[in-house]
Amino acid sequence: MEFRIQNIQPGYTAGRGIERLPLKKVFSLYEQGETMTNTSLKTAALAAALALAGCGKGGQDAYRQTSAIMNVPAQVIVYGADEAAGKAIADAVLGEWNRISGEFSFSDPYSVTSLVNRKAYGEWVKVDAEFMGLLRLALDYYRLTDGAFDITFAPLWPIWKEAASTKKMPAKEDIGRALATMGSSHIQVDPARLMVRFSRPVQINLGGILRGYCFVRAAELLRQMAPPYPVELRLGSNMLAYGRRDWEYSVTDPFNDDKSFGSFTFGDGVLMSSSGREHFVQIEGKLYSHMLDLKTGYPLNDFSSLVVYFPKLESESFLASAVLAVMGKEKALAAIGRLKGSAAVWIDGSGKETVLVNEGSGAKWSKSRSLF
Repeated sequence: MEFRIQNIQPGYTAGRGIERLPLKKVFSLYEQGETMTNTSLKTAALAAALALAGCGKGGQDAYRQTSAIMNVPAQVIVYGADEAAGKAIADAVLGEWNRISGEFSFSDPYSVTSLVNRKAYGEWVKVDAEFMGLLRLALDYYRLTDGAFDITFAPLWPIWKEAASTKKMPAKEDIGRALATMGSSHIQVDPARLMVRFSRPVQINLGGILRGYCFVRAAELLRQMAPPYPVELRLGSNMLAYGRRDWEYSVTDPFNDDKSFGSFTFGDGVLMSSSGREHFVQIEGKLYSHMLDLKTGYPLNDFSSLVVYFPKLESESFLASAVLAVMGKEKALAAIGRLKGSAAVWIDGSGKETVLVNEGSGAKWSKSRSLF
């Protein structure tokens, strides 16, 4: 199965796309534009600094740098590097992640996203190639999930936030009214002119794909800098492992944060995670996932956690774990099954896991404990 991006022409909505482009081509859009050009120049300078710093003392000590980005912990670990080399890598990665977090923030009034949300209803708004690439990726995910992944979900969020606070289920009428004001089909794009507009007053929030995009950019930076050390990146529950090493990723027990449910071991690659119980809420005595099915407006059913291993992140095979989660187990695992070298574990609402390890995958799954 080949996942492709819609190329929406002026006057056509996302649901009526004409031409489709491979995801790999969309990722290439990220490297265009003034912002990315400046980043590439900085990367070249950092690579030179790394070459000099790497000539210092050896050893197996690890350089660590931590931060908080997009409301989750972020960490860079560089194994075997001295402080100067490790810091150069960490500064580059965390600096890029902070840039992405700021430029595409939903809440920052000065972000590109906020500018589009203020002006795009009824008029064309100029954006850069990077924003256009992310927006078109989100539109393709909307199509792929038949609307279950939708970046115009803003009207639903305060409804469920209030429900979590009052411990009472929202009224069906409130959910219905919110859904009526949503829909990525109301987003129109002109890729050739880098223009965006809304046919209805929707608001977009790219948060569901930004953590994955942070890893796309980090992988690109590491390839350009080519450090001679293994590098581990963490952003929330997601992990990127660069360089050959006996890597391990522990999957937290969805019913007990203090225990491990199992682990993946692998040579290098990326693990993306979505957890329905990581930020669960209790309403009227029942636990609900913070992840919503945006076709229905209600939390996902029978879902605890999904962890997906990708051997590489820069290829067209990459799919955000949040997108896969809202597809449901059967469709998600079918999609992952077509991605060469990938692996996944799906844990349902009762704690039962389904494991998929594709032929040729470098990942191995080990179970820590069983609920059955």
